[in-house]
Amino acid sequence: MSEHPVPVPAPGPAVSDRVLTIPNLLSAVRLLLVPVFLVLVLAGEDVAALVVIIISSASDYLDGIIARRFDQMTRLGRLLDPAADRLFILAAVIGLAVREVVPWWLVIVLVGRDVMLVLLGVVLAQHRYGPLPVHHLGKLATFALFYALPILVLGQAFPEVGAFTDPLGWALALWGAFLYWWAGALYLRQTLDLVRGSEPWRPVASDRVDDSRRSTDG
Repeated sequence: MSEHPVPVPAPGPAVSDRVLTIPNLLSAVRLLLVPVFLVLVLAGEDVAALVVIIISSASDYLDGIIARRFDQMTRLGRLLDPAADRLFILAAVIGLAVREVVPWWLVIVLVGRDVMLVLLGVVLAQHRYGPLPVHHLGKLATFALFYALPILVLGQAFPEVGAFTDPLGWALALWGAFLYWWAGALYLRQTLDLVRGSEPWRPVASDRVDDSRRSTDG
């Protein structure tokens, strides 16, 4: 047996309870932009809505970099960041459904899955379990949906590119919705296993996060 010690990977950066950090402020700005985006979509101001999406995406990228580089990862940030993503998706799909660009069944599919996750969170809390780890399928679904709906808005803003953007947007939207529910089914199964006592799990969420992203999505 080798006498050399086996290297142990360094733990991820600690997650603090701080509130007033630059990443959290950027996430708060993103949340404030959600109703602005919805109003613009409903009013048919698609170019302005796209500008809001671009600003939101840039701030999302920036707050992740700042959080990692300056050790400003916080529990609040882990809530605000994915909340902003989901609310932008919800605002986009509702606005486009009102304008009859997308069908209402897509709204029901996406909202229904999020409602299910909220209920699963309540069940886990009642059994003194922390949040489930985010599955990579959930992250892929959020990524696909976050860009699918703005691409559909782009086709509305510039009809001349609609022949390209509409199929792309719909492909991402349908694939994202499928992955959204696939991840939801995995969360449901894991929750049932935990509640039935067939799978061990820590009662609280980890205080460490992956360096690849400050927040958890999906």
